[in-house]
Amino acid sequence: MRVLHVYRTFFPETQGGLEEAILQICLGGACHEVESRVLTLAAIPAPDMVCYHGVEVYRAPRWFEPASCGIGPAALSLLKRQLHWADMVHYHYPWPFADILHFLGGGCIPSLLTYHSDVIRQRWLGMLYRPLRDRFLRSMSVIVATSPAYVATSPVLSRYPEPIRVIPLGIDESRYPPVEAELLSRLRDRYGEGFFLFIGVLRYYKGLQFLLEAARGLAGRVLIVGSGPEDASLRRRATELGLDQVHFLGQVSDREKVCLLSLARAVVLPSHLRSEAFGVSLLEGAMSGKALISTALGTGTDFVNLHSVTGLVVAPADALQLRQAMRELLDDELAARMGAAARRRYEDLFTGQRMGRSYARLYAATAAGIGMRGQSVLSG
Repeated sequence: MRVLHVYRTFFPETQGGLEEAILQICLGGACHEVESRVLTLAAIPAPDMVCYHGVEVYRAPRWFEPASCGIGPAALSLLKRQLHWADMVHYHYPWPFADILHFLGGGCIPSLLTYHSDVIRQRWLGMLYRPLRDRFLRSMSVIVATSPAYVATSPVLSRYPEPIRVIPLGIDESRYPPVEAELLSRLRDRYGEGFFLFIGVLRYYKGLQFLLEAARGLAGRVLIVGSGPEDASLRRRATELGLDQVHFLGQVSDREKVCLLSLARAVVLPSHLRSEAFGVSLLEGAMSGKALISTALGTGTDFVNLHSVTGLVVAPADALQLRQAMRELLDDELAARMGAAARRRYEDLFTGQRMGRSYARLYAATAAGIGMRGQSVLSG
């Protein structure tokens, strides 16, 4: 089975949770005789094909990006060429330009869609986009959501006339390098251990301003890993608040990330808007056996992190509740117990092998014309 994944951004040009999710689907499928390629846009697509962790990435030039929707007309001819290779197209939503690509050139072979997130920020544009969106969704052989919570709370999926397939995101532990003793020692000397760790792109919906407020008066370090459009303003705010215990590390290598996860007390994801649809960093924390702190968004974050089991769930945009949760997890025994529970939940639901097996079965059934729309099931 040959599957072409379509999304607006991908490694190595950009890094983020959705890019990681697509990569993990590709890697997981490889264990089940699924060969994957990715079609995407890039600001400078030279070369126009790169190989990333064994996955071929085909790139068309991105002309502009209104309302976070990358547009590149050359992607249409690229899609048509890749369709000669592919048995199936796997779209990753949202990317409205992909809807146009599909109707102009991609509708000739079976197609499925993973619905990662609603369109949140562009409400007025979303109203204009709705007819195209609905037609695009109806044209799919099957639609996949990443958690039961998102199906229940999405204003689009909850009213969708057909049942939705649910396949949780997963990550493959073998994708991550082992902890290196020398590097671990250097990072411990610099930052200590038992700190609170955020990993992600510094975007508007990540709620990091509330994490900074929560860090005031907290007897523990906070490490913020990642870069993004909010980087400069967050650093200024930390300086204004006098937060000497908060460290901005910028982008780090996978080698550094696994060491930081090993040293951390808990992984914190303080996102305050539904744009945070799942939270791959929570999976990384659970994989590493760390307690989790997240916010009650009604999205996949609530599915990954079970309150008082794998970690603590607080109200979004509430720095006081967030600070209290962090203070509770300064208790070593509680943090260790929740971290162990998070690891067990990762092994039960969120491994890359489980996700890859689920998608491989779905690809095969869809290609065979089996009526997957008659099922609404948590796949395993």
